[in-house]
Parts: sequence; structure tokens; C-alpha cells
Amino acid sequence: MASKIAIIITSTRKPRVGPHVAALVHNILKAHPSSSSSTFSIVDLDAFKLPIFDEPVVPANVPARGSFIHDHSKRWSAEIASHDAYVLIAPEYNYGVAGSTKNAIDYLKNEWDGKPVSIVTYGIQGGKLASEQIKTSLEGVGLRVSATRPQLAFPGGVGPEAFAAVGEGKLGDASKKEWEEKNGEEIVQSFKEVLDALANPVEKQE
Repeated sequence: MASKIAIIITSTRKPRVGPHVAALVHNILKAHPSSSSSTFSIVDLDAFKLPIFDEPVVPANVPARGSFIHDHSKRWSAEIASHDAYVLIAPEYNYGVAGSTKNAIDYLKNEWDGKPVSIVTYGIQGGKLASEQIKTSLEGVGLRVSATRPQLAFPGGVGPEAFAAVGEGKLGDASKKEWEEKNGEEIVQSFKEVLDALANPVEKQE
């Protein structure tokens, strides 16, 4: 049976370049032979309209000792539970993880627990700080994070490519070319680590 992989766009502000980054990563992965046994779905966090966590039950208690009451929570829970593993596409804002990314992680616990995830960040300097913060949070909710964490930096730093992304939500040709050539193998390697984790599951700790 093919593994179900969600490529999750975690940026929600407008304009945003996240969907274009996710499409690029998706194209790199599906073109590689290692993905032949996987099916990919693009999951856009913006479509779920998650407010700051507003449930009366702690995520770790769902479903054993409680359940979500809001439709947005139920939808997000069902979506994440339906996949075997994830590729998280995340921006770095102001030297850290975006609020939308952190909020989406914190909404759930058991839906994530024990599953593999690759983290791909992007930003002026590639999103190194956000990547570290996201790794800590994901491991905290039980996810198995790939050791390889690609960090996509806009060519030229604070320049036309970054301005087009931030101001217009446009991924420039120079960014696409550099990320494919410079980071493509790293993106594939990170995904291979996800596949290795899927092939070697671990028992959940009660």
C-alpha cells in the first residue's frame, strides 16, 4: 500500500509564497524514484482557518478522555490523522517560527504521535531559527523529525527575490533555479529519511 504523505503549507498571511514553495518541493519529490511508493497531497493550513487554540479539552486527551467541539478542530484533526507522514513547509518571520505554524502544531497530539516528518523552511537566510524551533515543537508532540532539514534562502538575501516573495507572494526564477540545483538533493534526502522512518515504526509510549 502506498504511503500517504501530506505536504503542509503552514503560512497563512497574505501575500504569501508558501504555496509556490510547496509546489516546488512537491515537483522535486515526485520526480525522484524514491517517491514511487508514495502518494502526495498538498494540505493548505489557510483553508482550515484555525483560531488560536480554543478547545476546552487538552489535545493530549483527545480521543481517550475527551473530544473536540469546534468544526475547525475536527477538520484539522481528521486531515492530519489521515496521513502516514508529513513534509512541513514553513516560513521564518522575524527570526522565528510563524504563529500559524506553531498554532497548527499545538492543536493536536495523538494525530501526530509517532509519525515521521520532514521540515523545509524558507526565508532571507533560509529559516534556520524557525527550523530549530519547529523541530523542538514537533518532537515534543511525538513526531519523528528527519535529521536533514533543508533551509531555502532567497538568492541575494535582502534583494529582489525576497522582496517579490514578501511583497507579491511571487517565487522568482532565480530562487526556483537555485533551490532546485543547490537544495534539491537535500530535499530528497530529507524525504528518504521519512521513508526510512516509515519502514521502521516505533511503538507509542502510553
